[in-house]
Amino acid sequence: MARLVIVSNRTASPRDRGTRAGGLAVGLREALQKEGGLWFGWSGELSEAAAEPKIHEAGNILFATIPLTAADHDDFYVHYANGTLWPLCHYRLGLIEFSRSAYEGYLRVNRLFAERLAPLLRPDDIIWIHDYHFIPLASALRALGVANRIGFFLHIPLPAPEVLTALPRHRRLVADLCAYDLVGFQTADDLRAFSSYLEEERVGAMDRDGAFQAFGRHGMAAAFPIGIDTQAFVDLAQAAVDSPQTRRLADSLGGRRLVIGVDRLDYSKGIPQRMESFQAALESHPEHRGRVTYMQIAPISRGEVEQYRALRRELEGWVGRINGRFGEFDWAPVRYLNKAFPRQSLAGFYRAAAVGLVTPLRDGMNLVAKEYVAAQDPENPGVLVLSRFAGAARSLPQALIVNPFDVEEIGDAIHLALTMPLEERRARWAGMMAELRTNTIQSWCQAFVSRLNAIDTNRRAA
Repeated sequence: MARLVIVSNRTASPRDRGTRAGGLAVGLREALQKEGGLWFGWSGELSEAAAEPKIHEAGNILFATIPLTAADHDDFYVHYANGTLWPLCHYRLGLIEFSRSAYEGYLRVNRLFAERLAPLLRPDDIIWIHDYHFIPLASALRALGVANRIGFFLHIPLPAPEVLTALPRHRRLVADLCAYDLVGFQTADDLRAFSSYLEEERVGAMDRDGAFQAFGRHGMAAAFPIGIDTQAFVDLAQAAVDSPQTRRLADSLGGRRLVIGVDRLDYSKGIPQRMESFQAALESHPEHRGRVTYMQIAPISRGEVEQYRALRRELEGWVGRINGRFGEFDWAPVRYLNKAFPRQSLAGFYRAAAVGLVTPLRDGMNLVAKEYVAAQDPENPGVLVLSRFAGAARSLPQALIVNPFDVEEIGDAIHLALTMPLEERRARWAGMMAELRTNTIQSWCQAFVSRLNAIDTNRRAA
């Protein structure tokens, strides 16, 4: 059996176990552990000069990491990956900051990764590269003579052609994407955007089976909606019911019902609109005043970037206004926490919440939505309010699907969720759980790797 090699911006820690590791890390670790594999990525460290990989062995897995120089990290990660590609793919064109030097740094770091990875590869390795940080990596590996099967999965949305073409040098980026043997997307919408780009820009075409021909190459593209480790999260939530943190949360609510949002602090998550929507729910449905608490957990992300500092100030303003307007001496309508919590704590919080608010303005999938559903008590489940622009909305139609830009609609959905009859809540939850149990993180990994393994490498050249 061929060895699996995974490349991502950050690797899982060799010491992470169980509840400490995130769902994606758990799934990728299992895929590597099954037959043995290599996980290659950035160490999280900065150095004065490029260095050779550090190798750590854990069970059947080799972890290989390299540092970046401060200049490479700024150009590659801060300015291009997250200052250019992230806002582009989340349809925030006004936030794009493109510079030629950052773009060159992005290509430079991809070449560095290729140079450090290539000597570690075996001829029959299957290589699986993850996310927008490494779109050019296959091209860089091919330039070094690497002939292995290489697949790529984009975890964030691929924008429609009219948005993607706003990116300077977009054609080079898509050409690099086409250097992969298999390109995976979260949803059929992303796959359609890729096909539309090839046709509208007249650089290639894709057939109904996902086979594409572009830039002198043949490849395959398909949607692989990512899942979670469903049973593990169910078990985690059940175990968390009587945990000290869950009990503390329940005691602090004083019998009030909980509405919860959990997001990384990012402008793509729609948190300001969500705050305004909760205010709209209290305005339109005064019966919920004093009876419902909204808790928003939003760990700080990219705090060195002014856009994110401004977002934090905006949210703090919303919390102050809502609590100042509706709060009582014994009730604060909104709790806003800029800190991360362990997965077991979050599982307990989800289970305690009558409503899960997942309303990103644009998201590749959003696994919080799936974790919220998996955490629920089957006898008395909560209700998921879900943005139509999250990839999860395609597979969880039983949620209350909303337009995240319509604050009144979200406010009405919160009211509907809080007043929904038990039998309807159970029926909606059962439909979503059937999906979560069918499409897990394990089946996602298996589907992608199996498809990549089946690629006919003799048909690469057009």
